[in-house]
Parts: sequence; C-alpha cells; structure tokens
Amino acid sequence: MIPRLMIFVALLLVAAIAQPPAGLGDGYVGEFDLAARQTLQLAEATPAEKFGWRPAPGVRSISEVYMHVAIGNYWLLGQTGAKLSGDSPKIVGDTESKVTAKVDVIQWLKGSQDAIRSAYPKADLKRKVKFFGKDAPAENVFLRILTHNHEHMGQSIAYARMNGIAPPWSKKD
Repeated sequence: MIPRLMIFVALLLVAAIAQPPAGLGDGYVGEFDLAARQTLQLAEATPAEKFGWRPAPGVRSISEVYMHVAIGNYWLLGQTGAKLSGDSPKIVGDTESKVTAKVDVIQWLKGSQDAIRSAYPKADLKRKVKFFGKDAPAENVFLRILTHNHEHMGQSIAYARMNGIAPPWSKKD
C-alpha cells in the first residue's frame, strides 16, 4: 500500500512542478499563439542551409512547408472576410517554391501570424462566409487556421528531427 501511495504522491509532485506552455487551454487566441510561437521557434532553430532539404523528391522542402503555412494563413484569413492590410505580401502561384531564404520565409511566417492575431479579436465569428462551396461561420475558418498550423508544425517537427534538430521547447535545461 505504501509504495503505491508514494508513487501517487511522486506523480502529483511531478504534475505540480511541470508548467504547461503559455496558451495551452486558453481558447483560440492562446492556442494559436502557442502553435505560432512553437512553429516560429522551430523555423528559427533550423539552420539556413537546411531550408532546401526535403525528405524525398516531389515532397515539400523545409522552406516550402513554412511558406505553405504562411500562405495558408493569409488565404484562410481572407476566407473569414477579414480585410488584409495593403502591405500584406502578394501571393502568386509559385510563391511557395520561390521564397526560400530563411530570413524571407520567417518574415512571411511572422507577418501571417500577426495578421491573424490582429484580425481575430475584430472578427464577427458568427458571420456566414463561403468556405469550400458551403456556408460556414467565420469561426470555423479560424478553427481551420489553427488545425492547419498544428498539422504542419507536426510535419516540421518530423523534418527537424530527421535533420538532428530538436524542437527548442522540448530541450531539457
């Protein structure tokens, strides 16, 4: 009985000491900030010479994944009915494969994340918008932004680990 009690107390202590990352469980804004922060940290931790790496021919490179996220953020934000600022970058058909320099990719990623952070608090989340041919509340499109960011953060983690790069938030001090 005592060993089980000791294990239970030890688990409680570990849970009390472990702090969840900022944003976890804090609604849309908190969760988006967490995903955005971790994606950006991973991009920044990746050496510039690795941005052209791809796991196989015909598969997105590291830079293309981050550009896909940034372009997706802008495109999806536009689907919510949010007005993009006049200084938002212009997206053309091959932007994903043409913007490859680490500094430029990170600029696109940050800009797209900032655009979402700026638009979400002002958004009419119940407003009906056309999304992939059907009526949907803008809130659902924002949810798609969040899931899309998480999907490709997972892909980026796999790419990073294949290149010997540990996600910065997973490193033990």
